[in-house]
Amino acid sequence: QVHMVESGGGLVQAGGSLRLSCAASERFFSTNAWAWYRQAPGKPQRELVAGITSGGTSNYADSVKGRFTISRDNAKRTVDLQMNSLKPEDTAVYYCNRATLGVFAPLDYWGQGTQVTVSS
Repeated sequence: QVHMVESGGGLVQAGGSLRLSCAASERFFSTNAWAWYRQAPGKPQRELVAGITSGGTSNYADSVKGRFTISRDNAKRTVDLQMNSLKPEDTAVYYCNRATLGVFAPLDYWGQGTQVTVSS
C-alpha cells in the first residue's frame, strides 16, 4: 500500500502562487510516473492537472499550461507542483498519486489531499 501525504495548500489571492508538495512512501518511487490531480467543489470527479514520468518528462492539462510546473526529487521521494498566476477556478482539493504512463491514470488509493482556495 502506497501512502501519499500532500501539503502546501492554503488561501491565496488571484494572481498569487503556491507550491504543493507530495511525500510518497513508495519504495520504487524513482521508477514510477507520478501526477497531481484536483477535485473542484461540486464536481464528482478528480481531474488530471500534471504528470511526470520517471525520466522527467512532464505533461499538463491545458488549463494550467504555462502557469504550473511539476517536478520530482527521487532522493527525497517527493513530487512538487509550483502554481503561479492562480485563478479562482483553480480552487480545489489537490491530490498526488502514482500514475500510469501515457494518460497518467491514478494507481493507488488517495491521500487526504491539500485544499487550495483562490479568492478573486
